[in-house]
Amino acid sequence: SLRALAARTHGPDVVPTGDAYGALFRPPLAGLDSPLLAATCDGVGTKLLVARACGDYRGLGQDLVAMNVNDLLPRGARPLFFLDYIAVGRLADLEARDGRPGALSDVAQGMVAACPQVGCALIGGETAEMPDLYRPGDFDLAGFAVGLVDAARVPAGDVAAGDVVLGLAANGVHANGFSLIRRVLSDAGIEYGQPLPGMQSPIGAMLLQPTALYVAPVLALMSQVRVKAAAHVTGGGILRRARGLVPDGLRVELDPTAFARPPIFDVLAALGRITDTEMACTFNMGLGFLVVVDADAAAQVVAQGAAVGADEPSRWLQVGRIVRGPRGAVLGHAAV
Repeated sequence: SLRALAARTHGPDVVPTGDAYGALFRPPLAGLDSPLLAATCDGVGTKLLVARACGDYRGLGQDLVAMNVNDLLPRGARPLFFLDYIAVGRLADLEARDGRPGALSDVAQGMVAACPQVGCALIGGETAEMPDLYRPGDFDLAGFAVGLVDAARVPAGDVAAGDVVLGLAANGVHANGFSLIRRVLSDAGIEYGQPLPGMQSPIGAMLLQPTALYVAPVLALMSQVRVKAAAHVTGGGILRRARGLVPDGLRVELDPTAFARPPIFDVLAALGRITDTEMACTFNMGLGFLVVVDADAAAQVVAQGAAVGADEPSRWLQVGRIVRGPRGAVLGHAAV
């Protein structure tokens, strides 16, 4: 059962409550002068439709956890616990059959595997069966995460000209832009089982790569240097998320040669005749998380990463700088 699976993620902070609907959690407040709770809520969007078309739901549980816990990080918060909400037409349509695990089992296994990686407990959730609202086989996912941070550790947003932007690589398109992706592939007559031009893997497998979990590298960085601002690159793409890092009078200049741009983005742009700006305002373009630090801290972090040989997506790259100018963000020929 999902309850039994979730129990694997529980540590001593989770208080047993039997069958009670409300979960109890004992927050670790020791050593915090002014503790703050941070909370997020998110889903996986129309990536669900790609998973359904491919019959592959294995990555969606990690997607759901990642889209929430990664959103706690710009506030400097460590995830404490996670809850899920699954709405379905009929549970029977998503159960195991023909020797294959059911969709909901795959999602649950993904959540249970992801939560320990980010140090949080799957503390509860809800599965709602609503046959009059959802068609047979349809379902939707939402997640909720709560984290904890000392007020003094929250990035203050005091970004200045001369500061440096560091980034963590994305391991794919993550869980944003799928409405545009689906339209482009449909218009081009490309099926999910086909490889894209010049690629070996089926497009469906590439698109369903689960969202990277950034909790460990981001919190490690925040324990070493002062982070002035941070962004999880999701809705709005790399440009709009970068623009949100700076106040009026400052611009973010991202260097497109400083990080790897997954080839899937170039193929999608060519197939859909999508402009550079629309691409960069929809997709992560290869960067899943951004932080702003001063130049000295940036040099220290990049040197340490090179020394230990950290693998992507855990190695910090120097990907841009903060300059004076009208508030905005620039990536090559794309700008907002």
